[in-house]
Amino acid sequence: MKLLIVEDEPAIADVIEAYASREGYRTRWAADGETALELWKNEPFDLVLLDLMLPKLSGEEVCRRIRMNSGVPIVMLTARGSENDIIAGLDAGADDYVVKPFSPRVLMARIRANLRKNGETQGDLKSVVKVGSRIEVDPNRVEIRKDGQPISVTRNEFLIFSTLATPPVRTWSRDDIIRTALGDEYDGFDRTVDTYIKNLRKKLAEPGYENGWIQTVHGFGYKIDDTRPEQP
Repeated sequence: MKLLIVEDEPAIADVIEAYASREGYRTRWAADGETALELWKNEPFDLVLLDLMLPKLSGEEVCRRIRMNSGVPIVMLTARGSENDIIAGLDAGADDYVVKPFSPRVLMARIRANLRKNGETQGDLKSVVKVGSRIEVDPNRVEIRKDGQPISVTRNEFLIFSTLATPPVRTWSRDDIIRTALGDEYDGFDRTVDTYIKNLRKKLAEPGYENGWIQTVHGFGYKIDDTRPEQP
């Protein structure tokens, strides 16, 4: 497994690299956003550790550009631990976050958890799930398709939508979504689920159907909407 560490503080990067090496990971380090994207273009990586506050190009922008063509797990490293800052990182496409200062052992556990979840989505062949007549959830390719065209989603967005789409259709509370889609190890909160749902709706929406195949059940949570009509 190969990690891309994007961190402008050499001392922090050295600690991460030392712990990652002990666990058998190979690493590459970038001290700014532009270097990170150059490495990303030229080498394969299994996970990206991405500081939010970077020289030359912000962590949010680096995340957005990676997300344009990849669902690789991205863990944000941030000294800004407010709820709004964390949500900004998730909105940019991050899968998880760790607030500085952090325990290197905890960080390694979060890396393992994200890599494990990513591997689970790419495991044995499974059936493609249909949502109405126009949406397909393909667990083998880790892909959501609308009218046959892939929709660019993050790993956690895929896991949440595929959970909602699992038959039979039911209403899922936010806690159930976190536990079933993201696992008990996920250190999120209710509002992060709302952020993932908002992002999915944006990516799947069309005129007249802005909720993007996801209904809000007020006071309870969310459910899939499989009643969308055929494409005009």
